[in-house]
Amino acid sequence: MESINSLVYGFGVAFEPTNVLYVFIGVLIGTAIGVLPGLGPTATIALLLPLTFTLEPATAIIMLAGIYYGSMYGGTITSVLLRLPGEAASVVTTFDGYQMARKGRAGPALGIAAIGSFIGGTVSIFGLVFLAPVLANLAVAFGPTAYVALMILGMFLITSLGTGSFLKAVSMAALGLLLATVGQELATGTPRYTFGTPQLLDGLDFVAVAMGLFGLGEIFHNLEQTETAQAIKTKIKHIWPNRRDFSDASGSIGRGSVLGFLIGILPGGGGVISSLASYGFEKRLSKKPEEFGHGAIAGVAGPETANNASSTSAFIPLLVLGLPSNAVLALLFGALLLHGVTPGPRLITEHPDLFWGVIASMFVGNLMLLVLNIPLVGIFVQLLRVRPVVLVTLSLLVVLVGVFSISNDPFDMWVVLAFGILGWLMKKTGFDPGPLVLAFVLGPILEESARQALMLSGGDMTTFVADPIALGIYGIMALAAALSVARTVRQRRMARRADETETVRV
Repeated sequence: MESINSLVYGFGVAFEPTNVLYVFIGVLIGTAIGVLPGLGPTATIALLLPLTFTLEPATAIIMLAGIYYGSMYGGTITSVLLRLPGEAASVVTTFDGYQMARKGRAGPALGIAAIGSFIGGTVSIFGLVFLAPVLANLAVAFGPTAYVALMILGMFLITSLGTGSFLKAVSMAALGLLLATVGQELATGTPRYTFGTPQLLDGLDFVAVAMGLFGLGEIFHNLEQTETAQAIKTKIKHIWPNRRDFSDASGSIGRGSVLGFLIGILPGGGGVISSLASYGFEKRLSKKPEEFGHGAIAGVAGPETANNASSTSAFIPLLVLGLPSNAVLALLFGALLLHGVTPGPRLITEHPDLFWGVIASMFVGNLMLLVLNIPLVGIFVQLLRVRPVVLVTLSLLVVLVGVFSISNDPFDMWVVLAFGILGWLMKKTGFDPGPLVLAFVLGPILEESARQALMLSGGDMTTFVADPIALGIYGIMALAAALSVARTVRQRRMARRADETETVRV
């Protein structure tokens, strides 16, 4: 009952005229960014961080969160119509969504994706409402050693459960931790890695690092791309699915909602993992698995539902534990810190307007997205007509003006340029900047917690494994490592069997 009363209070915050406006701006920008291949929510949020400084913390996070889950909707449109995912999590939708479009059923594919995303997001929000306060009450008992274990767990999962190379992810996390130590040491004020540069005494600016890696790095990468997408010129009809479509997709939507919610809670889980898991799950359960890849509506409904559900439930570890589970949420974590708000178990009691306001705004935002995506699909597709040079120019202008406006220091321009080049090189060489940013954000919290634990124990290193909560977290880490190894072994065995079968046929 207390959660319901708190949610009602949150709706009072969300329905303030300013917040309603910024919810709409967020989901509209998110949908547009999802449609435009190559940008994505990470680069967009990084570019817009400086513009949120004049907003109230709750309003700023409401808008940035709207961009995040709004982009999940937008990425579906080009996945279905052009076989060109605007967002990484929408890759799975191309398998059956594009085949439905080739059969003249693009409308129902987009309609069921929008409906499934709305249901998945709504189910996930209800889960967040009832589960978050329980986890917050448990997390209040966390001491410094437990927080050390929690920070290590977050960085471990984001590196081990990702889709890229584990060694590359670990190296990026290590680099992020190293960069987080730049500046004055917390206790004594001793300069670290400043190389005699006064501007580095306060450390590297998070906004400059994020805008460089994701904003400028993405711009440099997109300048190399020569392929352009052509907008659909035929009118999309019959967006609303028929009764048979609903019947075929209802089970997938229900299962995708639960699966996406559970995966989103896991640090390191996300849209890509949840959509892939949902697609494989639906294909196994289907009575006609041969239809998957040839236009099965369940192959669109399940992954899209799971995708949006996971992007919503991912706010649980962010807001309740102070543990961002992907690069986008690491940026939101940084945005909260810039506004003087520290995510964690005390957020609910210290900033109830922000916590419950953001949750309630997700109800409003998902409803807005449903209304926007059903009738306005044709308009959003026309965004693909915008010339890339126009987008690059505008993005570059936002980066330069935004980073300079933070402290009016030209040094930040060099920082954003350096990290822009680094982000571009990482894109070219297959390194994911996500673990770097996550470690950069969590590094100071990890250092402070470790220092507090050692001071309380008189320098006894065994304190890090003496706490039962910390031991439980390390147990979760060991389980995740075992599952990751088992998955790798299984994939190699399957690949070996496939090679042997192919050799026998030859």
